[in-house]
Amino acid sequence: MKKNAFILILSLLFLSLFVLNCSIKETKWKGQAPIQKVNTETRPVQYQLKKTFNLGAGIYCSNNFDGARLNGAVLTHDTLLTVLVTPENTPINSSPWYAFKIWSETPKNVRLKITYNEGVNHRYYPKVSSDGKNWSKVDSTRYFPDSVSLTKGESPKFCEMNFSLGPDTLWIAAQELITSKQINRWAMKLAEKPFVSMFEIGKSFEGRPINAMQIGNRENKKLIMVLSRQHPPEVTGWLAMKWFVETLCSETKVAEEFRNEYTTFVVPLANPDGVDNGNWRHGSGGIDLNRDWESFNQPETQAIRDFMKTTVSKGGTFYFGVDFHSTFEDIYYTVPPERKGNMPGLVPDLITAVGDEIPGYEPNIRPSDINEPKINSTKYFFYEFGAEAVTYEIGDNTPRSLIKTKGELTALKMMKLMAVRKN
Repeated sequence: MKKNAFILILSLLFLSLFVLNCSIKETKWKGQAPIQKVNTETRPVQYQLKKTFNLGAGIYCSNNFDGARLNGAVLTHDTLLTVLVTPENTPINSSPWYAFKIWSETPKNVRLKITYNEGVNHRYYPKVSSDGKNWSKVDSTRYFPDSVSLTKGESPKFCEMNFSLGPDTLWIAAQELITSKQINRWAMKLAEKPFVSMFEIGKSFEGRPINAMQIGNRENKKLIMVLSRQHPPEVTGWLAMKWFVETLCSETKVAEEFRNEYTTFVVPLANPDGVDNGNWRHGSGGIDLNRDWESFNQPETQAIRDFMKTTVSKGGTFYFGVDFHSTFEDIYYTVPPERKGNMPGLVPDLITAVGDEIPGYEPNIRPSDINEPKINSTKYFFYEFGAEAVTYEIGDNTPRSLIKTKGELTALKMMKLMAVRKN
């Protein structure tokens, strides 16, 4: 009798663990907030006045460089410098990008205050650099976000920082400054490899080149599409894309075999105007490009669409598409798992495989609703070409070491999973 009771209790325990495990797995697929369809016809933007601001007392600041965002600056008193940051137009997602340089003729201690237009809250923890290339976070002992907002459970409306200025330039930015010139240099360096090429597929609203990279055998008909920087401030997503692509270009056996079977196309900078103009969200057409994959009113999305369609018309098939972005936390936005494309199950298996390799990491997976408008890149890749697709979001403050790990692991696991699938 005692033995039967023990077996019953043990069975109930295992059943409870099984149900709990299933529940945990189900909560991973949380669902994405509905994407709203918007009018993507071109709207005007307000350009910054690019200049060096002479603030008095021998203090200067400047937005006269690519990627800058600074709309006004004033020396409130001898030691308080207040800057204003506003977006390219409205309405707009709250991604208040800022980037500027500051210096002083003589050594001086100042308090810098970053402010925004009404209704906008501070988002990005500031980074500093002495050369515009190597960046670090502002020391927490020098950083003072708006405490009144924080006590209300809100994001700060402004932030203040203490700095010691001198004749040497101090760069301050929301994230590392990675502009079109740096991205093109990175792509051209990779294009020195015999299996990588770089070419132009179109022009931006302001006439900047939309460049693409091709990785792999030119004769391959099995294709992959990779995008990044539709939204200008989303640097962490670009970094994940960088390490993803570099892994595909590595000299490992798995990468070499993969390149012999699949060709990967990469658009590493889909919005060069927005990046170089220091925009918060939009291109120079005043539109969120990742809401223009149905109407195609903007030249950037038109260029990528036309390139993909031309490639398919020559006999190619897209099996996977990934668009790298950034947001407040790491998230995978996916097509509903019950929908089947050219390689069913690839995205769930890929996310699981990556998660299994990172101790303590639980992937945050949010599939979209089946009936949502098909207006972003992920939906376009899937519903137009059948490519298994995912929007790969990296958190604003995700450690750079983890971003590198995720980018590399995603490429490695993708190559291994796709190599064993029959098409």
